[in-house]
Amino acid sequence: MAKGFIFAKNYKKWYNKIGENMSLEILYEDNHLIVAIKPAGILSQEDQTKDADMLTLLKYYIKDKYNKPGNVYLGLVHRLDRMTGGVMVFAKTSKAARRLNEQIVKKDFSKKYYAIVDGIIEKGDILKNYLIKDEKEVKSYIGNSKNGKLAILEYSVIKILNNKTLLDINLITGRHHQIRVQFSHRQHPLVGDVLYGGSHYNQLMLYAYEISFYHPITNNRLIFNKIPTSELWDQFLK
Repeated sequence: MAKGFIFAKNYKKWYNKIGENMSLEILYEDNHLIVAIKPAGILSQEDQTKDADMLTLLKYYIKDKYNKPGNVYLGLVHRLDRMTGGVMVFAKTSKAARRLNEQIVKKDFSKKYYAIVDGIIEKGDILKNYLIKDEKEVKSYIGNSKNGKLAILEYSVIKILNNKTLLDINLITGRHHQIRVQFSHRQHPLVGDVLYGGSHYNQLMLYAYEISFYHPITNNRLIFNKIPTSELWDQFLK
C-alpha cells in the first residue's frame, strides 16, 4: 500500500529545497528494493544544478526511517526525465542493482507510459528511429544507423478528445527524451512539451504509470502502477 513520508526539518538542505509539503509516496519496500513515485520536476539523480533528486531524497528517507549512521547505499536502476513523473524502482543492495540492470539489458524490465499528444492518432503502431543526443543543448534529434542509437516503442490509442490523443506506450528502449522526440518527429508532439514543439500547458503530459520486473532475489514477477491525476489527465482517464 502506498504511504507518504514527510522529510524532517533536521535535513535543512533538502527540506528547504523541496518545501514543507513535499512527501515521498512509497509503493513498496523490502530489504532489497524501494518502489516510489517521482513527482514531475524532481530529478532522478543529482546533476550540476544541485536541485533535489529522488536518489538523494530516498537515501535520507532510509537514514531517517531506520536511524542509519553514515552513508547509505541506494542504486539508481533507471531514470525518468526531470519533467516526467511516475513509478521508479531503486536498489538497496549492489546485488539487487546488478540483477535489475541485467533485466533491463535482456528486456525483462517493462516500462509503460501514458502520454497526451497534440492532434489525432487513430491507431497504434511500433516506432523505430535512431536518436542522437546533443549534450550541450540537452536535446535529442532523429539520426541514422551510423550516428544514432536505435530507439523502439510501441503504442496503442486509448482516447481522442479535443484534437488531442491519449496513448498507452510500451517503451522498448530507453533513450534520452525518446518518447518526446519520436512523436514530435511524426508531427504529434506531447502536450506541454515546448522544447519539441508541443502546445503550451502547465505540465508535460507524460507519465510513467507502470513498471514490471522480476524480484532480484525471489524471482517473483512484480508489477507496480499509479494513475496520474490532474485536470487534463482526469479528462482522459476518468
